[in-house]
Amino acid sequence: MLKKKNFIVILFQIFFSSEIIANERWVLDKDLSTINFELPVLFANNVKGEFKEIEGLIEIDLNTKKNNKAIFSVKLNSIQINYTKYKELLLSDIFFNSYEYPIALVDTKKFSYKNESEITLNVELTIKGLSQLVPLKLKIIHLTDELVQIKGKLFFSRTNFNIGIGKWSMTSILKDKALIQTNLFLFKE
Repeated sequence: MLKKKNFIVILFQIFFSSEIIANERWVLDKDLSTINFELPVLFANNVKGEFKEIEGLIEIDLNTKKNNKAIFSVKLNSIQINYTKYKELLLSDIFFNSYEYPIALVDTKKFSYKNESEITLNVELTIKGLSQLVPLKLKIIHLTDELVQIKGKLFFSRTNFNIGIGKWSMTSILKDKALIQTNLFLFKE
């Protein structure tokens, strides 16, 4: 587990190395920011949760505006859910397998951004060692020159990531389409 944590730290350092002096780096305020998820359940309250341990950075290329990058991660076992008695089941190999895959990632790769207030990006979502491109809709709110708020919505198929195996893979009760919502606050570094 320590190796995976070190890998993430190294990944952040490599991914956001200062190649170009004109880049702006924005760092996540972990106290203000939230990443939530919701999964519909037939004839019951939806499964809802919030990840309490999140990391993230955005790097903006001021020269070309085309080589912008962002990466965000959540520590899966930091989740708080409305069905607390099922937390261990959710973290088990049946769902997230957080013991083998403790981190879920969203990686934008390179994207263009020219101060729009709303954009949609195809991002790489990685859960349980599986990666897939999914659309992420973002609303960017410039609060000050040094603070930005980013609200986002991302839908994905839980079965494409093997979240729910065996009898839990059926989608008649526990639906397939999961939602991740972000309310992120980033400070210019």
